[in-house]
Amino acid sequence: AIFAVDEYFEKTKKERLPVMISATIVDNSGRTLSGQTIEAFFVSIKHAKAFTVGINCALGAAQMKRFYKMLVDMNPGWCHVYPNAGLPNAMGGYDEDPEMFSTSLVDYAKDGMLNFVGGCCGTFPSHIAALAKKCSAYKPRLLPELEKYPCMQLSGLEPAIIKPEIGFQWVGERCNLMGSPKFKKLVDAYKFDEAMEVCQQQCEKSADILDFNFDSDLIDGQSAMGKFMRLCVTEPNVARLPFMIDSSKWCVIEEGLKCVQGKCIVNSISLKVGEEEFLRQAKLCMRYGAAVVIMAFDEQGQAATFEDKVRICQRSYRTLREQLDFPPEDIIFDANVLTIATGMPEHNGYAVDFINAVAEIKRTCPCVSFSGGLSNLSFSFRGLNSVRDAMHSVFLYHAVPKGLNMSIVNPGGLPRYEDIDANTRKLCEEVILNNSADGGGARAG
Repeated sequence: AIFAVDEYFEKTKKERLPVMISATIVDNSGRTLSGQTIEAFFVSIKHAKAFTVGINCALGAAQMKRFYKMLVDMNPGWCHVYPNAGLPNAMGGYDEDPEMFSTSLVDYAKDGMLNFVGGCCGTFPSHIAALAKKCSAYKPRLLPELEKYPCMQLSGLEPAIIKPEIGFQWVGERCNLMGSPKFKKLVDAYKFDEAMEVCQQQCEKSADILDFNFDSDLIDGQSAMGKFMRLCVTEPNVARLPFMIDSSKWCVIEEGLKCVQGKCIVNSISLKVGEEEFLRQAKLCMRYGAAVVIMAFDEQGQAATFEDKVRICQRSYRTLREQLDFPPEDIIFDANVLTIATGMPEHNGYAVDFINAVAEIKRTCPCVSFSGGLSNLSFSFRGLNSVRDAMHSVFLYHAVPKGLNMSIVNPGGLPRYEDIDANTRKLCEEVILNNSADGGGARAG
């Protein structure tokens, strides 16, 4: 609905009218009709920059206050509340008279929580008159100061606030046709119900975000993405997490964006398609309210060296901020984790270049996040899964302190750094940090 309103004004070029957005809490669980918490709802619609956001209908004022307080605490803009005159009685009527109704709501005004206030089901002009009289003695809610360095906010049915102190985010890879042979086989055979079990397993393994990719020669990726996203919202344990919509085809990404109610991540866009198309795609991500992974590619190709990774990411950041005012906290850079230990000397520094590039981009591009595809790092050792897992764990041990805060992995599948035997850990560090006798002597940092 928000996108449709925006599309109307984009196409007609008419003067934009203010938009009010309301949520309805269905019961004392504090969830909306679609199952979102009020915090997750706000994160999902924050991009609309509505004139006012609030809660209406549903509960009476007394029961609604704690949920409205959650919204007030998150919303940097104006808030409103329009409750019913209490809960419906056995006959479908409402029992709160004007005095009871206004008394319940004046507590909101005393606590400085109101910008707009009104009534919904069961209220009449007499209710509103009593409310206006009692609230007139109190000042409206003051808008909070904006954060200087905002953090990324995502949502499914529940919010995911990506603050630095919450640590590394595991993006489950097994709902990706390139990350799970089992998932690919099921999707290629259109066994979507069985494929959903793979999603459930990712949740049980404590994935923080779920990555979905349906790029395949055997199926229509756009249709599969839409169908599977609609199936996911029927599974509360899956739908509670933020989704990463992953595809090399923009039409597939957009299909996913149309079907997801929470604030998700688009993976990915880049300058490879040229600045004009890059900005078009980024603007659509903004209009759908999605964060976005920016790959370190430009018109000349993939960034492999430290210098190119930093240059392309800094250019992408400047372009998005200066031309679109894209929220910096919604930018995730993937500076290209490339394969090491290939036997080619020019590949020896790929891992340490990535780690050092993350540190430099973090220093020069405030508020951004970083991701990387770990499987690329160890591709030379395919078939040797224990070696690959050890390499990935050691890589994260060094990359996370520099700023890497999410990655597409199999959650629960990596050993702890301390649990890797000393010799294996030493060898992994030599090849990752490129500081072995024949590795050139470079170090992260």
